[in-house]
Amino acid sequence: MLLTFTPLAALLFAVIAQAGFAAGLLWVGSANRQPNRFLALLMLTIALWLLDGFFRVAGVYGQRPEWYFLPIYYSFAFGPLLYFYVQSLINHDFRFQRGQLWHFGPVLVQAALYSWLSLQPYDFRNWFWQHVHRPYTYRLEFLGTWVSLILYLVLSLRLLRQYRRWLPEHFSEISQLRLQWLRGLLLALALVSGQWLVELVLREFFGLYYRYDFSTELLGIVVFIIGVVGLRQANMQAVQFTPEAPADEALELTARPVSNVGAEPDGAMRAPFPAHPEAPPPTPVAPREPVEVDAQVRERIRRALEDEQLFRNPTLTLAELSAHTGLPPRLISFTVNQGFGKSFNDLVNGLRVAEVQRRLSTTDDAARLTLLGIAFECGFNSKTTFNRIFKQFAGVSPSEYVAGRRP
Repeated sequence: MLLTFTPLAALLFAVIAQAGFAAGLLWVGSANRQPNRFLALLMLTIALWLLDGFFRVAGVYGQRPEWYFLPIYYSFAFGPLLYFYVQSLINHDFRFQRGQLWHFGPVLVQAALYSWLSLQPYDFRNWFWQHVHRPYTYRLEFLGTWVSLILYLVLSLRLLRQYRRWLPEHFSEISQLRLQWLRGLLLALALVSGQWLVELVLREFFGLYYRYDFSTELLGIVVFIIGVVGLRQANMQAVQFTPEAPADEALELTARPVSNVGAEPDGAMRAPFPAHPEAPPPTPVAPREPVEVDAQVRERIRRALEDEQLFRNPTLTLAELSAHTGLPPRLISFTVNQGFGKSFNDLVNGLRVAEVQRRLSTTDDAARLTLLGIAFECGFNSKTTFNRIFKQFAGVSPSEYVAGRRP
């Protein structure tokens, strides 16, 4: 077989090979194991879609028309695999359940159709293309893929937006957990969906096939990005994001009385809540009064962070603060927001910046340690994060702050 290696064909071949290699690395990797396997399957399904494009531009179908209808089309899996990747990445406790298999029903039908067609004689496949696939199933597949991808993109973006709001309330260091690249990937897939819509309009209303088909190139870029960045994703084991409880439930928790908070000097806490009484029958209730912050709870949090210097832990999380104080995470989150007027992330990083400033002003640390060394001892774990956070709170960069203090 003589292949036509145009620049596009060569590029597609390279991307397909890279996608297969990266998918293999993702599949066997130990970190982020479950989400990485969803990502590996997504890369493979996209790579197989690109393989069809490679066969077309490299002249394979022209020499081997019987290869058309090979079972390499799994486009209905794009959306579900992406959605479950996002879900499992932001929640280490996520487990795929049998009841969620219905998400992959359309791709199973798609796979069964092409597997059956691949076993049929060429004459039948040619007839199927002319009388069934081109007028009906091709359109259904193309439109269905577009609708599926749009739907799951919306669900993924909404979930990612909720996660990014939740993150600063639970982690003191979020630079490796913000998933900026994933948001970019979702937007890139939205761009591909827009291109597919253009193709759909041109095909259905103007009868133009492959005249302005750029989705193959765009998907090639997407799968290349996944292969490069997905392998570099930080370990998300500590992240356990699930959609938050209804506001009334959270408010009820914070409204319950707390007694003897912080009574144990070693940080082991007595149970802060009394037994929940039997719920009375539902009755109309007046609008809730603003819930006041419990002063004991606020003081226990302050003492743990400042006096016991938990802020020096560079990866301090809300869960770790909860374990140290014995206070429920939602109660801590409410108290930090309402009592300190900050997010958990801002509260802890503010203490870190203040400690750096104190040590620069009142100790001889500046003479025996580098500025970055002081930052590390105060809870920062990277130069980039330190510079960004310090400027956010102090209004100037660390070097500018030090220069301004010199006589």
